[in-house]
Amino acid sequence: MKDIRLLGRLLGDVIREQEGQTMFDLIEEIRRLSVSFRRHDDSGADRQLNTLLQSLTDDVAVAVIRAFTYFSHLANLAEDRHYVRRRQFHERAGRIRAGSLAHTFEALQTQQIELSRVRDMLSHSQVCPVLTAHPTEVQRKSTLDAHRAIANLLEQRDQIRNRGEDSLQQKDLAHNERQIKAHIVQLWQTRLQRFTKLTVADEIENQLGYYASTFLPEIPKLYAQIEEELSGLPVHSFLTMGQWTGGDRDGNPNVNAQTLQQALRRQSELVLRHHLEALHGLGAVLSMSALLVPISDAMRSLSEQSPDHDEHRSDEPYRRALTGMYARLAATLHALNNTQAPWRAIADAEPYANPQALLHDLRVIRASLLQNHAVDLVKDRLDPVIRAVEVFGFHLASVDLRQSSDQHEKVITELLKKAQVNDDYAQLSEPEKVELLTKVLQDPRVLTVPGADYSEHTRSELGVLRMTAELRQKYGTKAVVQYIVSHTETVSDLLEVYVLQKEVGLMAGSLGGASDDYECVSTRAGLMVVPLFETIDDLQRSAQIMRDFFAVPGMLELVHRSHGVQEVMLGYSDSNKDGGILTSAWELYQAEVALEAVFAELPAESAVNMRLFHGRGGTVARGGGPSYEAILAQPPRTVQGRIRLTEQGEVIGSKYANPDIGRRNLETLVAAAIEATLLTKDETVPDSFLAVAQRLSDDSFKAYRALVYETPGFAEYFFESTPIGEISKLNIGSRPAARTQGKDGKPPAIEDLRAIPWGFSWGQCRLSLPGWLGFGTAVNQFIQSPPNGMNSEEALELLQQMYREWPFFTTLISNVDMVMSKSDLALASRYASLVRDTNIRKTVFEKIRQHWRLTEDALERVTGHVGFLATNPALARSIQHRFPYIDPLHHLQIELIRRLRASAENHEEPSERAKRGIHIAINGISAGVRNTG
Repeated sequence: MKDIRLLGRLLGDVIREQEGQTMFDLIEEIRRLSVSFRRHDDSGADRQLNTLLQSLTDDVAVAVIRAFTYFSHLANLAEDRHYVRRRQFHERAGRIRAGSLAHTFEALQTQQIELSRVRDMLSHSQVCPVLTAHPTEVQRKSTLDAHRAIANLLEQRDQIRNRGEDSLQQKDLAHNERQIKAHIVQLWQTRLQRFTKLTVADEIENQLGYYASTFLPEIPKLYAQIEEELSGLPVHSFLTMGQWTGGDRDGNPNVNAQTLQQALRRQSELVLRHHLEALHGLGAVLSMSALLVPISDAMRSLSEQSPDHDEHRSDEPYRRALTGMYARLAATLHALNNTQAPWRAIADAEPYANPQALLHDLRVIRASLLQNHAVDLVKDRLDPVIRAVEVFGFHLASVDLRQSSDQHEKVITELLKKAQVNDDYAQLSEPEKVELLTKVLQDPRVLTVPGADYSEHTRSELGVLRMTAELRQKYGTKAVVQYIVSHTETVSDLLEVYVLQKEVGLMAGSLGGASDDYECVSTRAGLMVVPLFETIDDLQRSAQIMRDFFAVPGMLELVHRSHGVQEVMLGYSDSNKDGGILTSAWELYQAEVALEAVFAELPAESAVNMRLFHGRGGTVARGGGPSYEAILAQPPRTVQGRIRLTEQGEVIGSKYANPDIGRRNLETLVAAAIEATLLTKDETVPDSFLAVAQRLSDDSFKAYRALVYETPGFAEYFFESTPIGEISKLNIGSRPAARTQGKDGKPPAIEDLRAIPWGFSWGQCRLSLPGWLGFGTAVNQFIQSPPNGMNSEEALELLQQMYREWPFFTTLISNVDMVMSKSDLALASRYASLVRDTNIRKTVFEKIRQHWRLTEDALERVTGHVGFLATNPALARSIQHRFPYIDPLHHLQIELIRRLRASAENHEEPSERAKRGIHIAINGISAGVRNTG
């Protein structure tokens, strides 16, 4: 609270100085009325607040919105600092918390699991957060940079306080406060919104900021922590990073071969500069003299290869070697990216061919230091550099390619037609497609006809893959590994991408082994083709599709030789939008169980391991929620140390903007992966639990579909009661809000909306409907109409047992509880007032109210807790403190939306200030609720 009061006071000082006392007094009055209404249910304060807000001009409304938006941002920084402070306090007190490595290794010790077994498990593991570029990051990079500066100053403030009182403490605190205020002034005088649409290049730069501040410095620290828990046993670099930015073209026409090239060029430039600075830093500390300390023969040879002949360093072999290594790495940076090193190299040198060559030299230094009693320098200074090169290489993070299956079909159809193989591939049945594609893959010849005139679409799609082949050659094979096929509905959807790889040389040999042209060549594919099962129907068919995929002649052997692992991506967002949170969660669970069975059936000699890629949204309404609990709630045998998961939208900022919190979140992923693999009991879930889950899912699905897709006027209610129209106009992402646009000026159908703006819009009007709708109805119906032989009391007891004993059900209910705690029917009713048709407004909102009450009641009955967040008091306190400051943003957003829409109806010129205010309010609400993406 100290930090929040400090930042609030400084923001108030800035507003008073910048906007005057009258504006400050107005904002204070709005704050007072909002707090009174929220915390004391003061209806009089509510009426006064509404009257006051409606009287504001557009200009004044925007100023008020900016004030409360910046307070939300600053409150987040204070809350983050408090979280770090509290964690450090618990660690100093020896309190081990779930989700930490200390907790995990304590549990491993309790279960008498040997550390060597843990190390062996990690040697076959991969844990990979994947940053995506979905259109929910509503903050500009300028704002994010200022936030990082304030966060650093809050940390410095703690350090000043903790050193004890002295004569300089108050002066230092005052100086620190002035610096914080300067950044708040900067924020106040910086526009929050973008004037132009965010480009892919902007998205690339925004995400690189998280690598510079968090991932590059913190991941090596996390590895050191893991090895410390393993009593010094070295571990394989299993924790890596992934990216979609620049390679995800599904529904985004702005992503192409050039953006892929730009993404990897900028990634490589950032990581090579990081390595160069690390080498420069090592040169400063590895000043050992050969006159005092012996060195290894390999170290002497490395030193003698250096172009550094300065007589002042003639007896300093490590510095000479590092000077030469710096020159080689600087040449690598120039050769790969045509950019210069931070400090000029001493001489021209031969570039490193790959990261392994640099690692070789670093390990030569390491071995020599260890032989000569410098183990502390190795652990403290050299090992983090080696680990960074192992993890990030010269490419920083692997960029996934993604495209929709129907786009591949168009290319294959044209290629086959031009090659006179088939006139209309798209019209073939699925068995005919598989048979034809298998023959094409068995033929070493390509389909592309030299000199033929191909469509722009085909040239673009093949161009991306040709660029991929070039970039893998340039930056290493880890630069691009996965090719994700959105809307995978058939085996042919996967085979098509193998054909496209073959066209551009990303596949060596032909399916089935050697050929006349490739004698004794074992077929390998450069890119792993990853199916993405998104809708509920796709999830239900996923296991059979993979079983049929492995049955294609030669395919299992191809996957085995190429990667040894087959990734399967599960889409949370679309399945949630399709059927609601309960059905989505259950279908995902069942799909994982079925997929695990498919992989278990594979013959041992060509066995392929399964790796699940969880396409989790940022919000619970899109399949998000706490990662630790989500991983532990996975079905038995489905993790096995291998997991990738998406990090999306503003959740990236909340998790990784602060380095300490970022490392904690990464630690949580690792801890959960270890526990899910080594500590989760391989017990069969009781049949009674499974039967109840299926019953609940069926009833929840019906209730969700009945309201969202079958209620007359629901689409109209959604488009008018939420700021979806305004969100689609925001410059917050390079991707359109819908896959297809509406016709004749009408909005797109709900079916065509992307899940991201769908969930984002419900969050803005404080209903978060996809995160709870259907759950209460399903629970109520199960209790009121229990299965045969069971009364209502027994039915409730069974649900309570499932909540206590089944991690899947516990996590599901916890997530619904969290979403409900952030929902607000009173505010939602205000948004409902924007719906012009009185009958639709009343009918739909009353249905929503009934569903909400049923869910509230269901949570209380199953958990036994009165009120929300009984098991998460920290979040409950956070909500209590921050929401009164978000309420004015909602009220003003509604008022400005009303004014803007009235202007449109009257064919008047829309107020640019009103539009700006709406967009800034979206920013502030997103920051306040803290999980928009």
